[in-house]
Amino acid sequence: MHKSGFVNIIGNPNVGKSTLMNALVGERLSIITSKAQTTRHRIMGIVNGDDFQIVYSDTPGILKPAYKLQEKMMDFVTGAVDDADVILYVTDTVEDSSRQDNIIERIIRTGIPTIVVINKLDLTTPERLQEIASRWAERLPEAVIIPCSAKEKAGIAGVLAAILERLPEGEPFYDKDTLTDKTLRFFASEIIREKILLNYDKEIPYCCEIEIDSYKEEPTIDRISATIYVSRQSQKGIVIGHKGERLKRVGQQARLDMEQFLGKKVFLQLFVKVQEDWRNNTRQLRRFGYEQE
Repeated sequence: MHKSGFVNIIGNPNVGKSTLMNALVGERLSIITSKAQTTRHRIMGIVNGDDFQIVYSDTPGILKPAYKLQEKMMDFVTGAVDDADVILYVTDTVEDSSRQDNIIERIIRTGIPTIVVINKLDLTTPERLQEIASRWAERLPEAVIIPCSAKEKAGIAGVLAAILERLPEGEPFYDKDTLTDKTLRFFASEIIREKILLNYDKEIPYCCEIEIDSYKEEPTIDRISATIYVSRQSQKGIVIGHKGERLKRVGQQARLDMEQFLGKKVFLQLFVKVQEDWRNNTRQLRRFGYEQE
């Protein structure tokens, strides 16, 4: 008997969804920073065993949209609730969980098997953990509740066992050697965006979008050219920095991560251009891949 299904990871910003998926997949597919809205797309990671295939999907954190980009991000979340075979609802031991009522109600209505993962086990006491688990048992009485620490990889085996128990029977959706549905161009752009999140403060990271202009694979080196789009002219100067120093730092950090990810040398060129208010421009959002597939 072979099992196969889509396991979609949902929850608020900063609860550790991307860390959990990377731990479950065993590869660094989703970018991780302490800033909210790190994940903008649904990012798929695929795990294969002799008798199963789990197709994980990491989604943006739940939020109240303030502009069209965030509306598109929330479309990914609601789509992930509706098309899952198993839902991994990720919370943690420190967040305020009162703001996701709409999503919780939607999960209950679907009747899809749900696992509530209480992450950041290492940041609480057994008594506090019991309180949190009891509260979630009241909110989602049909769900199984599993505490874990995705960062420390504690409890991951229990999460996997719970998923396999609820996974439906079926043939694989993808070839057994497939790791993700995303391209190398996508991961190159995500690595650059992660370095922007790490190197700039306030609104700058949320006004940036990356487009890979060219990606040429050669036997010993990949040559990548990318443009960082910002919303206003003033942001362009901040991203570039004095004598280009800040952009150079982003490029160096991104190149090193790409080389580790790809296992080969990378030549990376970065440019910065202004695309006025791209976050509210439907045509630009489509161009940057923010449409449901």
